[in-house]
Amino acid sequence: MIRDAFNEGKEAWFRDEHQRDEVRAIVHDRLANDRYQQECRYLMRFWWHLAMSYEEVAYEDLLLHLSDRKMEVLENLFNAIDTSHDAVDDWIKRQEDDWPMIDERAGYPDA
Repeated sequence: MIRDAFNEGKEAWFRDEHQRDEVRAIVHDRLANDRYQQECRYLMRFWWHLAMSYEEVAYEDLLLHLSDRKMEVLENLFNAIDTSHDAVDDWIKRQEDDWPMIDERAGYPDA
């Protein structure tokens, strides 16, 4: 299970780089809202974690710093990764349907 080996075998989590990049885009564009800075910080560390060979963030840190709702989204991703690449595709589609793009970042004045 992915939770037990959070930094091992990451190269097999996704079918290919494209699928990994789609998951990273969900994290960056739909989940990591910088209006919630602490949560955003850890989601962005997870975003890096997905692309790096080293451990950027620990699973336990996500449990501590993410809202229950966002952690549930990641748990669903982890379950999909444990199941199949097709299940990851289904997860991507669900998140695109369930989470709108973050269209305004904190700190940027309205134009």
